[in-house]
Amino acid sequence: MLDEVLLHMNIHGRIAAFGMISQYNLSKPQGIHNLFSLIENRLTMRGFVERDYVQMHPQYGEWAAQKLQEKKLIYLQDEAIGLENAASAFVGIYHGRNIGKQIILALCA
Repeated sequence: MLDEVLLHMNIHGRIAAFGMISQYNLSKPQGIHNLFSLIENRLTMRGFVERDYVQMHPQYGEWAAQKLQEKKLIYLQDEAIGLENAASAFVGIYHGRNIGKQIILALCA
Protein backbone atom coordinates (compact mmCIF):
# COMPACT_ATOMS: atom_id res chain seq x y z
CA MET A 1 0.00 0.00 0.00
CA LEU A 2 2.88 2.40 0.76
CA ASP A 3 4.13 2.04 -2.80
CA GLU A 4 0.81 3.39 -4.09
CA VAL A 5 0.56 6.10 -1.41
CA LEU A 6 3.98 7.46 -2.41
CA LEU A 7 2.70 8.09 -5.93
CA HIS A 8 -0.19 10.24 -4.69
CA MET A 9 1.38 12.37 -1.95
CA ASN A 10 1.25 16.16 -2.02
CA ILE A 11 4.47 18.16 -2.12
CA HIS A 12 5.92 18.44 1.41
CA GLY A 13 3.56 15.69 2.58
CA ARG A 14 4.17 13.69 5.76
CA ILE A 15 3.85 9.94 6.24
CA ALA A 16 3.52 8.35 9.68
CA ALA A 17 4.81 4.76 9.64
CA PHE A 18 3.62 2.35 12.35
CA GLY A 19 2.14 -1.10 12.80
CA MET A 20 3.15 -3.23 9.82
CA ILE A 21 2.35 -6.45 11.66
CA SER A 22 2.36 -8.28 8.30
CA GLN A 23 6.15 -7.72 8.21
CA TYR A 24 6.97 -9.06 11.70
CA ASN A 25 7.79 -12.68 10.88
CA LEU A 26 8.87 -12.51 7.25
CA SER A 27 12.20 -14.15 6.50
CA LYS A 28 12.62 -11.67 3.64
CA PRO A 29 10.88 -8.35 4.46
CA GLN A 30 9.17 -6.55 1.59
CA GLY A 31 10.96 -3.57 0.11
CA ILE A 32 9.55 -0.17 -0.79
CA HIS A 33 9.17 0.87 -4.41
CA ASN A 34 8.65 4.37 -5.80
CA LEU A 35 11.17 5.85 -3.33
CA PHE A 36 12.04 8.61 -5.79
CA SER A 37 8.66 10.13 -4.84
CA LEU A 38 10.19 10.94 -1.42
CA ILE A 39 12.70 13.20 -3.14
CA GLU A 40 10.52 14.49 -5.95
CA ASN A 41 7.72 15.58 -3.58
CA ARG A 42 10.02 16.53 -0.67
CA LEU A 43 8.24 14.08 1.64
CA THR A 44 8.90 13.34 5.30
CA MET A 45 8.42 9.78 6.55
CA ARG A 46 8.76 9.02 10.26
CA GLY A 47 8.36 5.81 12.22
CA PHE A 48 6.32 5.72 15.43
CA VAL A 49 6.26 3.22 18.28
CA GLU A 50 3.25 3.50 20.61
CA ARG A 51 5.21 2.89 23.80
CA ASP A 52 7.14 6.14 23.23
CA TYR A 53 3.91 8.08 23.79
CA VAL A 54 2.27 6.32 26.76
CA GLN A 55 2.34 9.53 28.80
CA MET A 56 0.17 11.20 26.14
CA HIS A 57 -2.70 8.66 26.25
CA PRO A 58 -5.03 10.86 28.37
CA GLN A 59 -4.50 13.90 26.12
CA TYR A 60 -4.97 11.80 23.00
CA GLY A 61 -8.20 10.30 24.35
CA GLU A 62 -9.70 13.77 24.77
CA TRP A 63 -8.46 14.95 21.37
CA ALA A 64 -9.64 11.81 19.54
CA ALA A 65 -13.10 11.90 21.15
CA GLN A 66 -13.55 15.50 20.00
CA LYS A 67 -12.33 14.78 16.46
CA LEU A 68 -14.59 11.70 16.20
CA GLN A 69 -17.60 13.84 17.17
CA GLU A 70 -16.60 16.45 14.59
CA LYS A 71 -16.20 13.65 12.01
CA LYS A 72 -12.62 14.83 11.38
CA LEU A 73 -11.21 11.50 12.53
CA ILE A 74 -12.49 8.30 10.96
CA TYR A 75 -12.26 4.96 12.73
CA LEU A 76 -12.07 1.85 10.56
CA GLN A 77 -12.44 -1.75 11.62
CA ASP A 78 -12.84 -5.11 9.92
CA GLU A 79 -15.27 -7.49 11.59
CA ALA A 80 -15.20 -11.28 11.46
CA ILE A 81 -18.48 -12.72 12.75
CA GLY A 82 -18.32 -15.94 14.77
CA LEU A 83 -15.43 -17.82 16.35
CA GLU A 84 -15.32 -20.13 13.33
CA ASN A 85 -13.88 -17.17 11.37
CA ALA A 86 -11.32 -16.14 14.01
CA ALA A 87 -8.39 -18.12 12.58
CA SER A 88 -8.72 -16.68 9.08
CA ALA A 89 -9.12 -13.18 10.56
CA PHE A 90 -5.85 -13.53 12.47
CA VAL A 91 -4.06 -14.90 9.40
CA GLY A 92 -5.39 -11.92 7.45
CA ILE A 93 -3.75 -9.53 9.93
CA TYR A 94 -0.33 -11.03 9.24
CA HIS A 95 -0.88 -10.82 5.50
CA GLY A 96 -2.06 -7.20 5.52
CA ARG A 97 -5.60 -8.05 4.39
CA ASN A 98 -7.47 -5.91 6.92
CA ILE A 99 -7.85 -2.16 7.23
CA GLY A 100 -8.00 -0.62 10.70
CA LYS A 101 -8.67 -2.80 13.73
CA GLN A 102 -9.60 -6.46 13.31
CA ILE A 103 -12.61 -7.34 15.47
CA ILE A 104 -13.88 -10.87 16.04
CA LEU A 105 -17.50 -10.95 17.17
CA ALA A 106 -18.21 -14.06 19.23
CA LEU A 107 -21.92 -14.80 18.99
CA CYS A 108 -23.89 -16.32 21.85
CA ALA A 109 -26.88 -18.52 21.11
